[in-house]
Amino acid sequence: MRPVITTEALTKQYGNKTVVNQLDLSVPAGSIYGFLGPNGAGKSTTIKLLLGLVKADSGSMRLLDREITDKNRLSILSQIGSLIEAPAYYGHLSGQENLQIICTLKDVPETEISRVLRIVRMEEQKDKKVRQYSLGMKQRLGLAAALIGNPRLLLLDEPTNGLDPAGIQEMRELICSLPKQYGMTVLISSHLLSEIDQMADHVGIIDKGQLIFQDTLSCLHEHSGTRLLLRTDNDKAALQLLKRSRIPAELKDGKLYLRVLEDKAVIHAVSALVNAGIGILRINELQMSLEDIFLHLTGRQVSL
Repeated sequence: MRPVITTEALTKQYGNKTVVNQLDLSVPAGSIYGFLGPNGAGKSTTIKLLLGLVKADSGSMRLLDREITDKNRLSILSQIGSLIEAPAYYGHLSGQENLQIICTLKDVPETEISRVLRIVRMEEQKDKKVRQYSLGMKQRLGLAAALIGNPRLLLLDEPTNGLDPAGIQEMRELICSLPKQYGMTVLISSHLLSEIDQMADHVGIIDKGQLIFQDTLSCLHEHSGTRLLLRTDNDKAALQLLKRSRIPAELKDGKLYLRVLEDKAVIHAVSALVNAGIGILRINELQMSLEDIFLHLTGRQVSL
């Protein structure tokens, strides 16, 4: 299946500053694509480029397997929903009345409103004035507005920003349900690395306008330096034995780590320790967090 978003050498400059630099995105159909990077990395600008809100200086884009032109731009965008930065509302109107305005603007029947309110679980709050909504409710209303018209592609820019833990959990569950239940592809930008880790199946990492990684989330973790934490009744003796057996190991902060991935190597290490009379208390597989991976890829701490 062809990607629903493809960019080639996409570039945007503001004055002498290159905000998006030769960006080559490839977002598979039906995926949740985590667009990850620190504040100011170029995530929001990229999404605005995709939506035609700003004009690229160079490069090309394909959305929904179509090259964007002045003639087909509106027809393509009609199949795309978006939630960019803080959604704007009419606070004196109810949630339903705000969505009626969106339906009018999109030329979509108002029967869509009950469907999207059900998706975002806001049927009971539809008649409440939006100025009385919590931040989480406003974000869900923004997602409902983006879902009107049943778009094939959804672009979400920091949708959990500012939410409390309960609101983040709600938003995460909603987003994760969209590809399977409604056949949508979702691109979600975030600087919350742990959130992307729990939602996405594909990841693009951007730093200073450049794409530094793009692949599946599982591939990212597979190449992230998996280690085994080994607890024994004599870690110092265990370390010496493992080194003599040419098994990569280190004792760091009082903990014994093995840098082995193949099952045969693990079996060999455990057998060597047991045969030497060293008791094994526990073995845990450790994977680098996305924060650690970002630091490894960029050589600097991510700004959260």
